[in-house]
Amino acid sequence: MDFKVGIIAMPGAALSNKTGSFANEVPVFMHKTCTGCNLCIYFCPEGVVYGDKKTKIYDFDSDYCKGCGICAEECPVDDIKMVLVEK
Repeated sequence: MDFKVGIIAMPGAALSNKTGSFANEVPVFMHKTCTGCNLCIYFCPEGVVYGDKKTKIYDFDSDYCKGCGICAEECPVDDIKMVLVEK
């Protein structure tokens, strides 16, 4: 049997379109217990998390974040909380 492969977007594909309006939840970086591990940056499938390892201050680009919550899930010290977006 011959299977067809669907279209799969490469990581960071959201940067070609503003997809932030998809999000029901967005990350809030608490900046209290952050260790600067950069896992939030490494695991973000759209590459919209940014920050500085030295200052341990991170944030995200709300124009492109889809609210998947992977950054919050992967944070080893639970310093990222997902909050509902009021629309």
